[in-house]
Amino acid sequence: MIYPNWFARIGVSDAQARARVEEAFNTIFFDPEEKFYHDVDADSGCMEDTGNIDARTEGMSYGMMMTVQMDRKDLFDKLWCFAKRYMHHAEGKYQGYFAWSVKLDGKHNAEGPAPDGEEYFAMALFMAAARWGDGEGIYDYTAQGRDILRHCVHQHELVEGGDPMWEPENHYIKFVPESPYSDPSYHLPHFYELFASKADEADRSFWLQAAQASREYLVLSAHPQTGMSPEYAEYDGTPRLMFRKPYAYYSDAYRVAMNIALDYLWFGRNDELSAVVTRLQDFFHGIPESKYAAYDLDGTAHDEPAMHPVAITAVLGAASIASDSQYADEYLRNFWNTPLRKGKRRYYDNCLYFFCLLMLAGEYKPYV
Repeated sequence: MIYPNWFARIGVSDAQARARVEEAFNTIFFDPEEKFYHDVDADSGCMEDTGNIDARTEGMSYGMMMTVQMDRKDLFDKLWCFAKRYMHHAEGKYQGYFAWSVKLDGKHNAEGPAPDGEEYFAMALFMAAARWGDGEGIYDYTAQGRDILRHCVHQHELVEGGDPMWEPENHYIKFVPESPYSDPSYHLPHFYELFASKADEADRSFWLQAAQASREYLVLSAHPQTGMSPEYAEYDGTPRLMFRKPYAYYSDAYRVAMNIALDYLWFGRNDELSAVVTRLQDFFHGIPESKYAAYDLDGTAHDEPAMHPVAITAVLGAASIASDSQYADEYLRNFWNTPLRKGKRRYYDNCLYFFCLLMLAGEYKPYV
C-alpha cells in the first residue's frame, strides 16, 4: 500500500518530506545533544523521558515502533532486550506485564503496568515479524506479541489476583489494569484491527469488537463543540479529573487527534471521528503555540501553560489527514515550519512529532 505525502498540499515534495523524517529520526537516536535514546548494555538500549529521567513503557514501545518503521532492526532489538530484561514481570500478579517506569539502569521505579505500553509493544513486535521474520527466544516476535495480548485480555484467568488491561464487558482499554475507567488516548482501533489478524485465534473476534468499541468511545468522550478529549474518562465518556489537575485537556489527551488520523490513514474515513478533529482544528485556529494552555473540554483556558506545546502543533498537523476544517492546510504548514523541541521536555513532544511527521510524509505503514 502506498500512502500519500500530505505535505504535498503545501508544496513539499516527497523527497523533502522523507528527508525531514530521516533528520528527525537521527536527532532522536543519534544527535549528541538532543537524542533521548541511549545504549545501556552491549545488546540493550532505552528511550529516556528527559523530563523525568526514567525509561517508560510508553517511550520504549514508541521507540520500537519508530525503529520498525525505519527498518532499524539493530535498534529495535536493543530496545526490546532492555524491556524484557529490566521491565518484564516473570512472576506475581503482573506476570506477563511490564513495569511502566524504571531508572535508566533498569531498577524499578514502579511495579504496575501502563496499558498503552503493552499495546505498542505488541503492535511493534508483529510489525517486526512482518519486516524481518521471527527469530529465537525473545526475538520470536510473533510469539512475544501474542503472549502480551494474551495477558492483556486474560490476566484474570492466567494469574491469581491479576486484572486484565481491557474491560471484558465493554472492550475498553483501562487506564491501569485495576481501574474501572479509561484514557481516551490509549484507544487505538487501528491497532486492534491488526491484532484481529495476529493475536491468538480465540481472541480475534474480541479485537474486532474492541476496534468498533474504541471508535465509538472516542466520539463519546470528545466534547461536541471543541472536539477536545479528556486525559482520563469514565466508561460513559465523562471526564475524570486526576492527579490534582483541575483541567481535562492536557498532555495524554493530545494523542487522540494523532490516533484518529492514523486510523483514517490505515482503515478509511469515519465521519464521526473526522468531525471530532474538525472541531478541534476549528477551536485552536488563531491561538498561537505560545498561548497553548490547559483547558476544560468546553475550551475554557486555565492559568496553566501547556507542558508540551510542540506536541499540540504536531497532532493538529496530523489531524489534517482526517479533518474537514477549512484551516487544515494551515495546520500542515504550521507543523512543517515547527522544528523538533529542544531541552528538558523534548521527549514527549518529539515522540508525537515523529509519529505525526511519519504519517504525514506517507511513511507510517501497517506492516503485518
